Amino acid sequence: MTTSLTDAATPSIGIHDLALATSHHSLDLESLADHHGIDPAKFTVGIGQHVMSVLAADEDIVTMAADATARIIARNGTDGIRTLLFATESGIDQSKSAGVYVHSLVGLPPTVRVVELKQACYSATAALQFAVGLIARDPSQKVLVVASDVARYDLGSSGESTQGAAAAAMLVQANPALLAVENPAGVYTEDVMDFWRPNYRSTALVDGKGSIKAYLNAIGGAWQDYADQGGEPFESFASICYHQPFTKMATKAHRHLAVLNGQNPTPVEVAAYLEDTMRYNRLIGNSYTASVYVALASLLDHADDLTGARVGLASYGSGSVAEFFGGVVQPGYRDHLRREEHTAMIDTRVPLDHTAYEVLHKTTLPEDGREYRTTAERAGSFRFVGLNEHRRLYERG
Repeated sequence: MTTSLTDAATPSIGIHDLALATSHHSLDLESLADHHGIDPAKFTVGIGQHVMSVLAADEDIVTMAADATARIIARNGTDGIRTLLFATESGIDQSKSAGVYVHSLVGLPPTVRVVELKQACYSATAALQFAVGLIARDPSQKVLVVASDVARYDLGSSGESTQGAAAAAMLVQANPALLAVENPAGVYTEDVMDFWRPNYRSTALVDGKGSIKAYLNAIGGAWQDYADQGGEPFESFASICYHQPFTKMATKAHRHLAVLNGQNPTPVEVAAYLEDTMRYNRLIGNSYTASVYVALASLLDHADDLTGARVGLASYGSGSVAEFFGGVVQPGYRDHLRREEHTAMIDTRVPLDHTAYEVLHKTTLPEDGREYRTTAERAGSFRFVGLNEHRRLYERG
């Protein structure tokens, strides 16, 4: 059976605080459908998406990450934070971690190590497990895990409706207020080309059907590894948060795991089981590394009292790596949620018409090092100002 980090011999370790951030703009998928002359149900029903977040010209993964991280620090301070792990597949530099910019913008002390992790949409889960290991070694330490991504696909492509942008910042520590991470974790890795973005491209390449097959195969493999290590039975999970490139993918994944465990839930039963995990993702779109933790925030913010319940997290990154693990929701967790903050963040985005959306999508940064300034649009505390001699420039609001 599971050896839990909540055993008396060791303090529980897990997520103490969780804050989300997203873009200044949004695009209703009915507008996208109208532009392409197709039935909106292809998006709203077919993939389960309604709205997608769209970055303003002065936003990027750093500004979203800084917004989310600043909220964590405003509530908890910086005492004990010794590490910032930044997970992304939307990297802005081949050498310098985006987390170093965040470190400066939010005012973290110099005695904090910073590193960036990459493995498609999976790396935030790796960062969370690395954080748990660091804290197990020294329970006085705290770790910031920050996932931030923008999902971009070519205009008119099959992936265009699955774009989005968001950041999730987590404070990981001993005796957490939200979720205590359990052992074991099941993992699975396989070399496949289902989704990838070469360095010379700003948008990803996708094998649509192959990607779905690879996702389900990897999630099934991670679950089997979890079970082989003595993990908890499938029916013990009050809910499971799946990586959501689009919300309908979560239903496919849950159905797949249910069948592997000898169950045969109806579509209505699957939808009801997952509904609270999909509320935010449905309105934000794909956020890559942040996606499964956006789902977790959505679940905790919207579900009935989950105190003491076991929640599963099924993380996937194309190429491919998957992980399945569980966590126990902590007593008093509702006092630490950010539902009003998250709802306001989503509701106050500025809607774009299709013309304005295409202009933003086609805007690219110069590659010759010349000075470039962005238009001031975003309402958040941090802005991407532009470039000067190949250097990215940021400012606090």
